[in-house]
Amino acid sequence: MKNRSLVSINDYTKAEYLKILDLAEEFEKNPKQNLLEKFVVATLFFEPSTRTRLSFESAASQLGAKVIGFSDATSSSVSKGETLKDTILTVANYSDIIVMRHPKEGSARFASEVSKVPVINAGDGGNQHPTQCLLDLYSIRKTQGKLDDLHIAFVGDLKYGRTVHSLVMALCNFNTTFHLVSPVELKLPSYVKMHIKKNNLNYFQYTELPDIMETADIIYMTRIQRERFSDPIEYEKVKNSYILTAGMLTNCKPNMRILHPLPRVNEITEDVDSTEQAYYFTQALNGVYVRQALLATILGAK
Repeated sequence: MKNRSLVSINDYTKAEYLKILDLAEEFEKNPKQNLLEKFVVATLFFEPSTRTRLSFESAASQLGAKVIGFSDATSSSVSKGETLKDTILTVANYSDIIVMRHPKEGSARFASEVSKVPVINAGDGGNQHPTQCLLDLYSIRKTQGKLDDLHIAFVGDLKYGRTVHSLVMALCNFNTTFHLVSPVELKLPSYVKMHIKKNNLNYFQYTELPDIMETADIIYMTRIQRERFSDPIEYEKVKNSYILTAGMLTNCKPNMRILHPLPRVNEITEDVDSTEQAYYFTQALNGVYVRQALLATILGAK
């Protein structure tokens, strides 16, 4: 895995997922080490981010790396018309690894092809978000004690949700039963469903959230993403499709936990935060350990 880019979750094998998760467990016990003190990590965020950018920067800093980059494309030469290729070629001269988020699908793959240093995809449009996927796997394993033989419910924007796409593909390596809850307009894309079918796994589709409350081991909530809709009227039709409240958790499994890639808008009410099922803020913390594992592995420090 040394010096290998991570663009799609399919770039890694099941064994490599597990290696990263095991290493993340080690970092959770001891996150402050000087393993990367000789390295420079560049974070290029052409699209807004809080958790992904800050957790990557925290992960790098706690391991002793220097962090450079930008959190707003308007503060870079992109605002002057510089191409993505030229930005990547330039920043690759200044760093040992590039972490990039970009609104265009396929941008991370392109960056990895022109860069002389490894590129980690921190989200490319509605396509993939592989590091979020790995921290989601870590969170599922921590809460359930395993990754096989689980009922995973995905709720909300399954069409444009890059975190959903990556996680579904990764979970196809395990004996997962998928429960897909969405408006008809936001169903999981066919190319993602093909991964489920190819692995002979079961999936069920619903339009109502209560239908899965008693079945799920994990409920993976997502927000309806206004920024992915070209037509505001279409967004207005579906924006409040699913709202999870504490009162809905009465008959869920004792082991059930709620994940969310965040940010949330109103799809999980604040009264859920104090329940034992709420895990999304710890999930965000897990991102630091998983990203430490990734950086250390790709840079050859572990």
